Amino acid sequence: MTFATNKSLSRRTVLRGLGATVALPFMDAMVPAHGASRIAASAPALRMGFVYVPNGIMDLKGEWTPKGEGRDFEFSQITAGLEPFRQHVNVLSGLAQLNGRAGPDGAGDHARAGATFLTGARPIKTEGVGIRAGVSADQIAARALGEHTQIASLETGIEEQSVAGGCDSGYSCAYTNTLSWRTPTTPNPVEDNPRRLFERLFGDGESTDPAERLSKLREQRTILDFVREDLARLRADLGADDRRKLEEYVEAIRDLERRIERAEAQSGQELPTFHRPGGVPDGFDEHAKLMIDLQVLAFQADLTRVSSFMMGREGTWRSYPSIGVPDAHHAVTHHSHDAEKISKVILINKHHVKTFGYMLDKMRSIQDGDGSLLDHSMLLYGSSISDGNQHLHHDLPLVLAGGAGGQLPGGRHLRYSRETPMNNLLLTMLDMVGVPTEALGDSTGRLEGLTSG
Repeated sequence: MTFATNKSLSRRTVLRGLGATVALPFMDAMVPAHGASRIAASAPALRMGFVYVPNGIMDLKGEWTPKGEGRDFEFSQITAGLEPFRQHVNVLSGLAQLNGRAGPDGAGDHARAGATFLTGARPIKTEGVGIRAGVSADQIAARALGEHTQIASLETGIEEQSVAGGCDSGYSCAYTNTLSWRTPTTPNPVEDNPRRLFERLFGDGESTDPAERLSKLREQRTILDFVREDLARLRADLGADDRRKLEEYVEAIRDLERRIERAEAQSGQELPTFHRPGGVPDGFDEHAKLMIDLQVLAFQADLTRVSSFMMGREGTWRSYPSIGVPDAHHAVTHHSHDAEKISKVILINKHHVKTFGYMLDKMRSIQDGDGSLLDHSMLLYGSSISDGNQHLHHDLPLVLAGGAGGQLPGGRHLRYSRETPMNNLLLTMLDMVGVPTEALGDSTGRLEGLTSG
């Protein structure tokens, strides 16, 4: 790699060595010094992310829905964890995924919830051959935005997930275990292993045998050792601000490697009830933060501009002993108005929001052009089920966070007419990232008032 001190650094510049590839974050040196090219280059890329929580969210007595509307609103007990990010979030009420409802298909609301969240399409009820939903909004964006990045999109989660077999009342596991559909018949599998995700982001696998690279990684303990010479040359050509940005980015990579290694060491221990693949932490918090940090790093380095993250597969029976809920998540959502079960659902819901807040805080802290990474991103958080006890698919719990490059005002609770298609929101989001789409699922148009103050 060569650098010319009288020219701007390409945004596509990477550091290479022994099968490792380290992309760089956006830096001042990537902006031309003069002219129209400087204006074009200084506009940061827009990122689009989707964060899904399973089994619905409690809202029997306003536990989720804020009090008040517009800018004059109060966060609820579940959404209170988003108060530090008030100016970066919009809480949306009234939207629905009607194709999640049973109709003639009978039971299987969890499968339909997962399948409809980003496609809006009613899935075919089958456990084997013939699965069909629709192309999901993330993949519509990835087809266009992926032309500019190394990876078109990331599909991540924190539960080991398969798209084979049956998982819900005659529906394929493909419907409960992923949000992302490349074609109506091709679901994208979810990656839950931090090591495999790290290798996907930072190992190109073309210049050396994968087994050799893994051996070298274990010997040298950091992927940055492979690109040390390129890194030294780059530092010498950067100004003080860019060197600071680079050091912060490099330290984030080092930290992730350390945490993945700790997780791998822990996963090597014998567990009494189940076995986890190497690199997957046992606890929810450590695992979720690792996967979030990897996604944020991928956004920061412009490795991808589209991601989806499942905090659990739809219908999950995961428990949360660290917050005092040893019960299975799915079981307590069927509370039948039992006060103790309701309180446990609320604890889980609040913990998920806190985890999402971790992602927002991480992105807000990273400088990106003339703002933060959060300013130049758009993240949709929520579920395709509202009441988990009754399996309702209207008045969905949704939060849209980020600034979308100045297009998305924050600090609002926006209430829409009951049964307004959630797919109208997805079309509006696609417009904001420059991928206008005619229709999605049962969409009836764009979501009014979202981009106006």
